[in-house]
Amino acid sequence: MPRKPSYDRDDLIERARDIFWRRGWAGTSLKDLEKTLDLRPGSFYAAFGSKDALYELAMDKYANDGVIRLKELADTLGPLEALKSHPKLVIQNTENAAKACMLAKTFVELHIHRHPLAARANEHLAKMQSLISDLFIQAQAAGEIRSQHDPAQLGRRYQSDLLGLRVSAERDDIDAAAIADEISSGLDKL
Repeated sequence: MPRKPSYDRDDLIERARDIFWRRGWAGTSLKDLEKTLDLRPGSFYAAFGSKDALYELAMDKYANDGVIRLKELADTLGPLEALKSHPKLVIQNTENAAKACMLAKTFVELHIHRHPLAARANEHLAKMQSLISDLFIQAQAAGEIRSQHDPAQLGRRYQSDLLGLRVSAERDDIDAAAIADEISSGLDKL
């Protein structure tokens, strides 16, 4: 009878997410993963099959957690206030492995190679953009923004601004909090 694994798979995926998020796909070796996850090569392959398979699981966790956080924020604050609060919350979260978006980092790193993980990152980015656009639709329906604005266009712009903010937050010479405030205050003008 096969032995039951002595590890928490979700915990391993979370720890892998953090190392991939910090170092990227190419910057993370199998040895790095084995050390971080405290798995021998055979156990690693038995648990995940490959580095790419684990990366996809880690990226899926990252993306799904982001969707859940934004939805919960909207449920608590309402759609427009959630969109206004989100930029500062993202860059101030000290528990994150990095400030820059893991999905954007993955897409930029692997798109040039037409790697399937780049396509998966793009799917997640599109899903988040759709959620953001939906929040703009809800804000519009509540009369919080004028009807002349196209929610899909607002969603694209907001996501683009947020991704740029997250890269800027990695730099020491940029006041990312001030940029987050500008993004938030810009929403008041809609």
